[in-house]
Amino acid sequence: MYAIAASPSARESLQSARFKGARGRRFSRGYARAMRAVWLAATILSSTAAFAQSAGPSPVPMPPEIPAPKDVAYPGTIKLAVDATDTTHGIFRVHETIPVPANTNDFILLYPEWLPGNHSASGPINKVAGLVIKAGGKTIAWKRDPVHVYAFHVPVPKGATAIDVDFQFLSATDHPQGRIMMTPAMLSLQWNTVALYPAGYYSRDIKFTPSVKFPAGWHYASALTPQTGQGNATFATVPFNTLVDSPMIAGRNFARVDLDPSGKTQNHLDVIADKPGQLKMTPQQIQAHRNLVAQAYKAFGSHHYDHYDFLFSLSDHMGGNGLEHHQSSEDGVKADYFTHWDKTAAERDLLAHEFTHSWNGKFRRPADLWTPNFNVPMRDSLLWVYEGQTQFWGYVLATRAGLWNKQMGLDALADVAAVYALRPGRKWRNVADTTNDPIIAHRAPAPWRDWQRSEDYYSEGQLVWTEVDMTIRQKTNNAKSIDDFAKAFFGVDNGSYVTVTYTFDDVVKALNSVVPYDWAKFLRARIDGINTDPLGGIRMGGYKLTFTDKPSGYTQSYEKTRKLTDLLFSLGVILDKKGAATEVMWDGPAMKAGLTVGAKIVAVNGEEFDADDLKDAITDAKTGKAPIQLLIEKDKQYRTVTIDYHGGLRYPHLERVPGTPALLDDELAARK
Repeated sequence: MYAIAASPSARESLQSARFKGARGRRFSRGYARAMRAVWLAATILSSTAAFAQSAGPSPVPMPPEIPAPKDVAYPGTIKLAVDATDTTHGIFRVHETIPVPANTNDFILLYPEWLPGNHSASGPINKVAGLVIKAGGKTIAWKRDPVHVYAFHVPVPKGATAIDVDFQFLSATDHPQGRIMMTPAMLSLQWNTVALYPAGYYSRDIKFTPSVKFPAGWHYASALTPQTGQGNATFATVPFNTLVDSPMIAGRNFARVDLDPSGKTQNHLDVIADKPGQLKMTPQQIQAHRNLVAQAYKAFGSHHYDHYDFLFSLSDHMGGNGLEHHQSSEDGVKADYFTHWDKTAAERDLLAHEFTHSWNGKFRRPADLWTPNFNVPMRDSLLWVYEGQTQFWGYVLATRAGLWNKQMGLDALADVAAVYALRPGRKWRNVADTTNDPIIAHRAPAPWRDWQRSEDYYSEGQLVWTEVDMTIRQKTNNAKSIDDFAKAFFGVDNGSYVTVTYTFDDVVKALNSVVPYDWAKFLRARIDGINTDPLGGIRMGGYKLTFTDKPSGYTQSYEKTRKLTDLLFSLGVILDKKGAATEVMWDGPAMKAGLTVGAKIVAVNGEEFDADDLKDAITDAKTGKAPIQLLIEKDKQYRTVTIDYHGGLRYPHLERVPGTPALLDDELAARK
């Protein structure tokens, strides 16, 4: 009834029908038709009203967007002072004095969200606490943006020309909280963790003057230019993007090594350690690191910095790290890197990888990954170049420099080749899609890593670039190589450290300048294709992937360094030192027997778990018919499983193919 009244057309139909009914029988048929029309209209309108009621609420309007960054100079210089003396609690105390543009009401401060090198929105804002903002000594009631939670709205009082900002960055005190960045012996200071900056500007247009207070007697290293002393250091004013790209390390036990004694460039290995004795380096070790710098210069034919610092921490307490910057890198490994040199080979490509990023990732950067400030989303589509080719150069330069010998370089490559030759996730997901993983997964542990795939653009990308090199060599009778591409692509504008972006077409163009070929089709097939052959470069290089029951030197070092037992290519499982599974291969023998990540092997064939005993059981099963029996504990529940596997121990190696050119050997040989 209300629906009829609400509809002018229905109301008019009803009035017309009543008029006709008063005129007599001759209008009865018309009256009936009119009533049917009224009933139909009422039914439709009632249904519409009911549908409208069931549709649910309407969305609340979104708040105004954060101002987009503009390429204009920010007025004034921000002073940033960090007190890093509370090493007991791991607290960085921060004070900023920020000039405020005239006639500003809603002043918006940003905490860096999208971090270069992490390729994702991973700024640790959850560790920011105690935020107090004042103007003229009076506290201002700031408010976090309800949508962009890395943004803070600050109602600046009329006439205020600056605000004072105080907060603490509460770094992790235990490993489950994240990477430990401060111990009683050392610290790692990343400026993005201790700075708020104004919205609406390119980061390169905002100037900062930073300073840090360290514990007494500590020494520091950074790519920043110091203005005053060690204990309370002030640095030259720099753009905010340069500041974020220039972290520092500091510690009680410190050593510096000149890696370019020729004086052509300033390049230093800056080392902090848990204990003084861990800083001892042999002449041979020092020379290998000097060779790294020399071999990189030969490969790329350029450098793009005024000076470069390897910020190298040796610690069993502060978290390890590997993060690239333009004029430095953050490199963290176990404390025995130098003192147990024969056991730490698996860590020795780290410096080579991060050093390569000065050219690939920092100087040359994917166009869709570059952003005007640290709160604009990044796009990671070319990480197979940024990280994949860097992974390639990390292995190659480590070998050329003598950080690895040739056999170790081949062993390390064999391990990569085996993983991707057998990775089941390649059947459904291509390399291109894995470039989304930093944003999708935030590098969280995965229950079925080899099926889900996890940032495989690194190491499968490495295999693609190995094949690129072998293709260039074959097409030019080994007269040219990927080194020629490196010089053409990364060697431009020698001495400049202004970032030059690139696209897929730029990569293809540079490859074609070395040797004409359908590089676009080649790369698209391997990056966009499903379940492609990952071993093409290995075969073209004169080798084939094989498996034996003896681990390579690289596998042994990998197991010792990470305290693992790697049985991935036999039982399909990797175990930690207590026998708990850290990785289980999809559809492998261990998975079929019911193992998952976190399941702990308590006993092997009735005997208490021991890694060597388990290997012996696998070996014995190769010649016997009895399955391997394991007692498994998971979630405080015990069960016995049998693994009917008789393939023996299997470890990957690269074996020379007689009668073929040893192009891989040429790739790994030091450049004269």
